[in-house]
Amino acid sequence: MQGCGTEAGGGDQEFLALERELAVLLRRARASSGEMAREVHPELEPAAYGLLVRLDETGSQRATGLAGYFGVGKATMSRQLRALETLGLVARDPDPADGRASLVRLTDEGRGRVRRVREARRERYMRKLAGWDRAEVAELARLLHQLNGPSPQG
Repeated sequence: MQGCGTEAGGGDQEFLALERELAVLLRRARASSGEMAREVHPELEPAAYGLLVRLDETGSQRATGLAGYFGVGKATMSRQLRALETLGLVARDPDPADGRASLVRLTDEGRGRVRRVREARRERYMRKLAGWDRAEVAELARLLHQLNGPSPQG
């Protein structure tokens, strides 16, 4: 019986379907991130797009905080931030709470470019989901947020 929790090939049908749909979503998201990164700046690496979005949403952050959020090492984050600084999309300012540290922020140019691309992306989502009820869109966002949250311990 499909969909009632029976084992099939080592996993429940619901989880196999989830794995399949997430794989498609992730492949499309990677391709989309590359496109959006190029829209922000032709020389921008796809992985850096999410970093710019995070700075747009949260404001200034320490590089260590960004590295922790994205689950990458300090060296990787430092390399990405140097590239973004070279492109004029981010800048570093002294951290008023700790003079030894700095805060990374979007430049005006970076903020403008990111927001234009995000607005275009939002419009694409609105077109794709035009037939959905707003409550369904909210529920999808809620469930994805729950999925992206911390994993239970144990």
